[in-house]
Amino acid sequence: MRNLDKYKGVIPAFYACYDSEGNISPEGVQTLIKYFVDKGVKGVYVNGSSGECIYQSVEDKKLVLEQVMKAAGGKLTVIAHVACNNTKDSMELARHAESLGVDAIAAIPPIYFRLPEHAIAQYWNDISSAAPNTDFVIYNIPQLAGVALTMNLFAEMRKNPRVVGVKNSSMPVQDIQMFQAAAGEDYIVFNGPDEQFISGRIIGAEGGIGGTYGVMPELFLKMDECVRTNDLKKAKEIQYAVNEVIYKMCSAHGNMYGVIKAILKINENLELGGVRKPLPALSGSDMEIVQEAAGMIRAAKEKYLH
Repeated sequence: MRNLDKYKGVIPAFYACYDSEGNISPEGVQTLIKYFVDKGVKGVYVNGSSGECIYQSVEDKKLVLEQVMKAAGGKLTVIAHVACNNTKDSMELARHAESLGVDAIAAIPPIYFRLPEHAIAQYWNDISSAAPNTDFVIYNIPQLAGVALTMNLFAEMRKNPRVVGVKNSSMPVQDIQMFQAAAGEDYIVFNGPDEQFISGRIIGAEGGIGGTYGVMPELFLKMDECVRTNDLKKAKEIQYAVNEVIYKMCSAHGNMYGVIKAILKINENLELGGVRKPLPALSGSDMEIVQEAAGMIRAAKEKYLH
């Protein structure tokens, strides 16, 4: 049996941190890591969707991860998403991540071309081979990647001893049950959709990785606690409050991650910059939404944490 405890809990997806010129801000990365350590989350998921990975270079991703590892100092579980849309760059990032001592690497499947399952398995196994001493997490997000993790593909991937589980961001909660039932206790399934956090946890996910955790980590930590203590009534109330915040953040003209960074400036005094093009920046009219969502978070924390 593997020791999977380091993956069980609330793991925010790490946000891209930019300076005034739109370049990676090492200071921003280190400040955000300190924030997460102080909040008491289990770990961070670096260079994934919330890290705007599709729009960052190999060197950008290396710089981010180096600063994360420097600032975390062993206080957080670090999962590094290393997938690029070609095997060579992905393997380079996997080697780099292992050299820094991350807990696990993760990867979405290749996007755009619809590859057969044997080619997807080869891609993931090639990446894993570049980090032979590091756990590997499959990232299943079919609504964006365009390809789903099937039970047959999952079975094939479990032949790789470095595979420890799935970050499941598909919308059907039942997928978590199916992956967990097929794999057993020696694997972990992470809940992906933030709006379904308690649903995923109840049906079998032992950890969660999400893009909105970082703007309100206390609320996700409280939901996680409520699930563990079987206070499902309160868990549901908090989930509903969290979902209203998410809906509000998604209603802006600009990208949701831009909204999140603006909220973190208001509520936590964090300077993380904007978002990288082609993601749309916030417009002037979005600031009303930012202020409203920031207030909703403060109100929910006051209601459910005191």
